[in-house]
Amino acid sequence: MRPAHASLIAAELQLRTEQVERTMALFAEGATLPFVARYRKEVTGNLDEVQLGAIQERTAYLTELDARRDTVLKEIDSQGKLTPELRKKIETTLSKTELEDLYLPYKPKRRTRATIARDRGLQPLADRILAQAKGEPSRAELGAPFVVGEVADLEAAFAGARDIVAETVADLAPVRAALRTQAVASGTISSSLLSGKEVEGAKFKDYFDWKEPAASVPSHRLLAMRRGEKEGFLRVGLVVDGAAAIDLIRHQVVTDPAASLAGELTAAIVDGYERLLAPSIEIDVRLQMKEKADIEAISVFAENLRNLLLSPPLGGKRVLAVDPGYRTGCKVAVIDEKGDLQEHTVIFPSQSERKVGEAETELVALCKKFRIEALAVGNGTAGRETETFLRRLIKEGKLGDAKVILVNEAGASVYSASEVAREEFPNEDITVRGAVSIGRRLQDPLAELVKIDPKSIGVGQYQHDVHQPTLKKALDGVVESCVNRVGVDLNTASVRLLSYVAGVGETLAKNIVTYRAEHGAFKSRSQLREVPRFGPKAFEQSAGFLRIGDGGNPLDNSSVHPESYDVVERMARDLGVEVAGLVGRGELAKKIELGKYVDERRGLPTLKDIVAELEKPGRDPRAEFEEVGFNPDVTELEHVEEGMVLAGVITNVTQFGAFVDIGVHQDGLVHVSELAHRFVKDPAEVAKVGERVKVRVLKVDRERKRIGLSIKQATAPDPTAARPQLRDETARQQPQSRNQPGRPQKSAPPPAASKEPFFKNPFAAAFGKPDSSKQDKRK
Repeated sequence: MRPAHASLIAAELQLRTEQVERTMALFAEGATLPFVARYRKEVTGNLDEVQLGAIQERTAYLTELDARRDTVLKEIDSQGKLTPELRKKIETTLSKTELEDLYLPYKPKRRTRATIARDRGLQPLADRILAQAKGEPSRAELGAPFVVGEVADLEAAFAGARDIVAETVADLAPVRAALRTQAVASGTISSSLLSGKEVEGAKFKDYFDWKEPAASVPSHRLLAMRRGEKEGFLRVGLVVDGAAAIDLIRHQVVTDPAASLAGELTAAIVDGYERLLAPSIEIDVRLQMKEKADIEAISVFAENLRNLLLSPPLGGKRVLAVDPGYRTGCKVAVIDEKGDLQEHTVIFPSQSERKVGEAETELVALCKKFRIEALAVGNGTAGRETETFLRRLIKEGKLGDAKVILVNEAGASVYSASEVAREEFPNEDITVRGAVSIGRRLQDPLAELVKIDPKSIGVGQYQHDVHQPTLKKALDGVVESCVNRVGVDLNTASVRLLSYVAGVGETLAKNIVTYRAEHGAFKSRSQLREVPRFGPKAFEQSAGFLRIGDGGNPLDNSSVHPESYDVVERMARDLGVEVAGLVGRGELAKKIELGKYVDERRGLPTLKDIVAELEKPGRDPRAEFEEVGFNPDVTELEHVEEGMVLAGVITNVTQFGAFVDIGVHQDGLVHVSELAHRFVKDPAEVAKVGERVKVRVLKVDRERKRIGLSIKQATAPDPTAARPQLRDETARQQPQSRNQPGRPQKSAPPPAASKEPFFKNPFAAAFGKPDSSKQDKRK
């Protein structure tokens, strides 16, 4: 890493250079982002996770650029072609693309028309064309010396020279950069149907003949077209104005239009563009557009995942979990406060009268035996019917005071068949594992959802079409952030959950669980040092995020890091109490004079965090649990009528709106234009996964199983909002199908008074919530 990088990153992020330098040093020493964000605020100048992540990301980019730069310099120097001017350009570039452009003329190539011409000795003639001099001899006189060997005649000589010039111009970094900029700014992305694919590619029919400005194509639309291309139904291309592109090249290359060989140069430029540059630039620009679309799609996915993982937990309650089904029955699992399986069975509440009676008897016995506090019901097939059955029993006083709560089971089948589930329940089949997962999701969504590949949870948008390593890195970062923000119970956490704790990883997580099994529950954080391979660095990074609820030191159940226990002990002594008498005593914590405890290791930011934790130790940053409150009379799509106002929960947020579960096995779409009483550019501004909302039903298409919803029309406008509602054309576009690529807007926008916003959007739903395990059930 070059020293100047800290200054560069600081300027880009509008931070102080010393902040960036210190942060980079921490990361270089092996510190993790959650640890630095929480426990090194004095070092970084109180930078938050987003800023720290940006520094980390940019540092990685520049480090990779440095490595590639060194390789390029070494290669060009070995050819004896590294001029001082070229070296300066290579050493000062901050772009990988520009670096490759600068390297292109010196990069080993396959045998081309230009290399053949050079082998035939035509480079000097090409140099005369590129020199653009006046007063040159005639073409015949210039070309005559080169008509030898394999060069048959004068025209062959100049044709070969033009091939060299064409390749030389095509390799010029400024030319390539300018053409890329022009293509993005004024080019058009187009798609057309491949011959004979009308029937097979019907789901892409809206892209059979489509064009749209490359500069403004939304990421989900671009990804849809690329998917159609990948599956062999569409031909996708970038259309640019060739004449304008050639003019741009001439402006960059031609210095004297009146030069003797200007005609040869122009011919070479045209050939070079059409044969070499046009296809190359199209590849570059399409890749650039794809990368941008990936970033946007991954950002949407990451934010949805964060909100889902931070869903409010019910907490340590005794839960009877039900994985509903018709023919194969409902799988029932009883789990205790810690999430351990106690008993399981199968009931058939939707079959014969005798089976219903047996189901009642069994449930009553289980609830009484285990003193059940909540009943978790999966929201898949037969979920609402099972919920209705349980609510009836509660109303009749047969299940005590237990609450019935519908739980989103997306991805439950993936967990049930996973290696993680087999390790947790080696003696149980997948149906039991699925029921346990549903119950645990209610107790602690974060602890359970980390066991599932995020792509199976159903909150993404074209997640299988984006760059998978980048997606995985982003999602892993979100999971790590959420896990460390909430904290982890050291004595109950699974290997998977522990592996996301800062500084731990999979190997140490397994060692922790093995140690726990052999020695019993941890009594203190310091005991972690006894875990095999758990060294000082791992302890430093992780200890503050690991909790021990019933240990000897109350600070072990807080986010106060062990390195600061001494300062808390001093605070307690100064207040005349034991540490245990200070923890949780807000009135005492408020008396602490922070200035007395500032030292070389701890400043005011850390001390403020410590006092806040002393006031409310082990505080969970997640909101309080709240039931959705689905309408008990609306359990199937057939029950939904236009005009109804229903309770729901947001299950997915996309770039064109939000999907809402209203309890009928089919999520409805709230288009971006119906999210709020104001113009909304980004749905994430006003909607998040897991949020409880009221919606009005705008339209129901039972045949295609689609529901159009509005949050705006179910809520009163904010009287303080001074800005009138605005509607743009995309806000009037509405979804076609959740399982098909979308239909882009082709012509002039529809009238502003459109009364059916849901069905007027020809593309949106196709890019929304992926198929969840509601349709991926094991019934």
